[in-house]
Amino acid sequence: MSNDSPIGIFDSGAGGLSVLSELLKTLPNENYIYFADSGNCPYGPKPADTIIALSDCIARFLIDKGCKLIVVACNTATAAAIDHLRATFPIPFIGMEPAIKPASLNTKTKSIGVLATAGTFKGKLYIETSKKYASDVNVCYQIGEGLVELVESGNMHSAEAENLLRKYINPMIDCNIDHIVLGCTHYPFLIPILQKILPKNIEIVDPAPAVARQAKHIAEQNSLCINHGKTPHIEFYSSSSTAILEKIMQTSARFSPSSHKISFFDNIEICK
Repeated sequence: MSNDSPIGIFDSGAGGLSVLSELLKTLPNENYIYFADSGNCPYGPKPADTIIALSDCIARFLIDKGCKLIVVACNTATAAAIDHLRATFPIPFIGMEPAIKPASLNTKTKSIGVLATAGTFKGKLYIETSKKYASDVNVCYQIGEGLVELVESGNMHSAEAENLLRKYINPMIDCNIDHIVLGCTHYPFLIPILQKILPKNIEIVDPAPAVARQAKHIAEQNSLCINHGKTPHIEFYSSSSTAILEKIMQTSARFSPSSHKISFFDNIEICK
């Protein structure tokens, strides 16, 4: 392993691309390997032991590829597996932080909304953060059932997505929220619709920028940052098709034209 070694990122599917987009801004010279476990997506309804087993297989795959640190760009996988990964492997792991803290500290109405998966709400980190920072705040929470599937199918701008989001968001608006926390990395791709639905006074809290800053901090702390000007690369792997990854990379406003060399590899078997 050297400074040239890639940063690994994984998610149940394409959601982690919202984190990758921030990493590319924060650490633009790094090489990246992204693994989308699209064959097992979504993770949200799966039991914790299944998610731990899948996360373990993906981490081994990324470490075999030489990754120097790994970003678990999935709230559900972070909730279920981050402790296991840190105890099992000798490289740094950065997980998704529930962004309840900034929302709770900055709310003026003392009411916030959280949109997440069932697995995230059950996670120890979410529960502990809620108790610590949101004990005096009304938290209006909603499981975003069906939203991951809409992003994975490329239908994040559809009428179906808008109708489903209105169903989930309107009760939060009725609770007088002034912040809505996106507790799944797929959900930032729904921000254009959320901005259409939400009143102007409600702030959307996307945790991806903070996670990218933490990755940079950990890389610098461990002297892992790349230190030359060679053309960096991004390799995308999926346990199913890479079609949605390619589509989002080509069309999403979150990705400006990149100087990275990009390659895609599909139908990768991880748990052999």
